[in-house]
Amino acid sequence: MPVAASAIYFLNLRGDVLINRLYRDDVGGNMVDAFRMHIMQTKELGTCPVRQIGGCSFFYMRISNVYIVIVVSSNANVACAFKFVVEAVALFKSYFGGAFDEDAIRNNFVLIYELLDEIMDFGYPQNLSPEILKLYITQEGVRSPFSSKPTDKPVPNATLQVTGAVGWRREGLAYKKNEVFLDIVESVNLLMSSKGSVLRCDVTGKILMKCFLSGMPDLKLGLNDKIGLEKESEIKSRPTKSGKTIELDDVTFHQCVNLTRFNSEKTVSFVPPDGEFELMKYRITEGVNLPFRVLPTIKELGRTRMEVNVKVKSVFGAKMFALGVVVKIPVPKQTAKTSLQVTSGRAKYNASMDCLMWKIRKFPGQTESTLSAEVELISTIAEKKSWTRPPIQMEFQVPMFTASGLRVRFLKVWEKSGYNTVEWVRYITKAGSYEIRC
Repeated sequence: MPVAASAIYFLNLRGDVLINRLYRDDVGGNMVDAFRMHIMQTKELGTCPVRQIGGCSFFYMRISNVYIVIVVSSNANVACAFKFVVEAVALFKSYFGGAFDEDAIRNNFVLIYELLDEIMDFGYPQNLSPEILKLYITQEGVRSPFSSKPTDKPVPNATLQVTGAVGWRREGLAYKKNEVFLDIVESVNLLMSSKGSVLRCDVTGKILMKCFLSGMPDLKLGLNDKIGLEKESEIKSRPTKSGKTIELDDVTFHQCVNLTRFNSEKTVSFVPPDGEFELMKYRITEGVNLPFRVLPTIKELGRTRMEVNVKVKSVFGAKMFALGVVVKIPVPKQTAKTSLQVTSGRAKYNASMDCLMWKIRKFPGQTESTLSAEVELISTIAEKKSWTRPPIQMEFQVPMFTASGLRVRFLKVWEKSGYNTVEWVRYITKAGSYEIRC
């Protein structure tokens, strides 16, 4: 269900209403008084951005020195409401020269009322694209003297873009060299026990694109996901040679993706925006390829000494390498002195973080490195509390490797003029929350 907002209010930090718009008659005009009395005056603004008072819900967000409050009388989509606020603020900033505060609102009352009538109809969000709205709301906002001049170029054929399905791309684009850059960026999240068993593991990824294409091209992206390959073989009536397949979970797409075609054919077809954008996000929980294995051994020798041995193995291909590898090995707070030996990289004791910081600039695949340390602790008269060992943490980047196994099978570009394109594809895997208990 969409947001179905009953009213929207813009308040300053004192609770004074700067501007408001009632979209439905199911709430009274005095609802802002309930927000001011029960939330602002009780100083509960920082606790939760969603509050229920009586039969109404209040969704509020602070931007600079302005509170934006959406009032809803029925069960509505909270995420949609906050997404609307963020997009609306970006729209206002594009008209006001990058500024959005109390002064900008006071200087642009008429323009804001006009925009509020366009971006929401009977409580339902409409088109919030600055490029499209500027085509038929041509009034310029009163800009701050410190704001930069607008650089937006006029976009032709407003009617087509407002009513059509390609509102994110303007016509008439032309490039001497037509190129497409596609990056698959993944973050690995891991929690491993000290004995090497995986307690929790998943991969969150996103596909980033940068398009410099002339005209109005139609792109088709093929991945080695299981559902897409099964659908393709079903359409072709013959098995598809695919190699490893993966199952994508929690997939979200950019608005340019043709969802009807995806649901029927399981292919990602789209008319891309110009420049850089995020095509899709996904998550994978099955069949994750861990780039590193960490084998820690920590022995406490009495009350004043400790031995630490950590072995790190790279599991990815021998022709690949990881960059910026950092291993943080926790030690007790009463650490006095450390003696460190490493087979590669550099290591030192970081007193502010209570850990041994081991850095390896370049870590080749199918190799292993070890760290050995002797830690001397300060002897205390008071009874020693047992040291709760925090997990070992890792940071890294592995180019041309995906922990999920996701691969681009093809990227096709079709445009009526038939020009040639150059496609670039890169992969990179980073550490998310990569932790190993010790």
